[in-house]
Amino acid sequence: MLTYTYTSKGKFELLEKPRPKICDGRDAVVRVTLSSICSSDLHIKHGSVPKAVEGITVGHEMVGVVEEVGDTVTHVKPGDRVTVNVETFCGECYFCKKGFVNNCTDKNGGWALGCRIDGGQAEYVRVPLADRGLNKIPDTVSDRQALLVGDVLATGYWAAKISEITKEDTVLIIGAGPTGICTLLCTMLKEPKRIIVCEKDEGRIRFVNDRYPEVLTVKPEECLDFVQKNSDHNGADVVLEVAGADDTFALAWQCARPNATVTVVALYDKAQILPLPEMYGKNLIFKTGGVDGCDCEKTLALIAEGKLNTEPLITHTYPLARIAEAYDLFENKRDGVIKIAVEC
Repeated sequence: MLTYTYTSKGKFELLEKPRPKICDGRDAVVRVTLSSICSSDLHIKHGSVPKAVEGITVGHEMVGVVEEVGDTVTHVKPGDRVTVNVETFCGECYFCKKGFVNNCTDKNGGWALGCRIDGGQAEYVRVPLADRGLNKIPDTVSDRQALLVGDVLATGYWAAKISEITKEDTVLIIGAGPTGICTLLCTMLKEPKRIIVCEKDEGRIRFVNDRYPEVLTVKPEECLDFVQKNSDHNGADVVLEVAGADDTFALAWQCARPNATVTVVALYDKAQILPLPEMYGKNLIFKTGGVDGCDCEKTLALIAEGKLNTEPLITHTYPLARIAEAYDLFENKRDGVIKIAVEC
């Protein structure tokens, strides 16, 4: 089968590999119908993910049809249309029982697909711990509507959830890339008093303004003054940092009011500085880390109910055979790209 493979730092290649087989009774093999490209794939390409293994097929955001299941799998069966969770998790360990599935202690737990084991930018993928990592797509939901459920939508839902947003809050979201917009959509479900999105890209600002006119937008250089003027307590009650750029971590805590919550969803290419002397007295609560993607069934239900719609984020579609072109477009942010669907 055709796969897009991490061959060495800075290099992905389109290679033929054997079709995956069931290796464990908890496995499923899924025929991938649509996959997508994530900024985390770019982090792997550039050597910013130490756990990534050279030679693995990349891709951790995908939907497809179950082809085969192991003898202990009960949640899905061959023929089921499914989303594939970015994380594989056992559901039995201490962390899984607490809902911290990104920290699953199983050898295949956490972010394995497309990082430590072969992922889904391919025609087929083997999914370990399939009873937990696969969710059936409702009949009324298309593959394109479900494509982002397992990763960027899961991240946005998780970020809004742990931020404990209330209806009285002013919420600042830094970054209007794919994860930022998914975070915006999930924040809107909480119905806060005010949402501000900070973004430097004019096209993405237009995207937000056109589709979500009730949301305020601002550029980074004007953000601090804008947030202070458009909030009730001289800063945002909740800040969600989704951009991961050089200056956005500092901007996040600077725009927060005293005793605010700052939720860091971004993945950075280099270490960030927490300047405690400058922050003294702000009494901020920081929440950080990778997504705990344990609410995919809920987000699929919200899509089926018409309360979430991520399909407008898919701006381009490419066949797997032309995935290198898709990566070039995505990495260089050309032609108004937000998300790309890869037909496998």
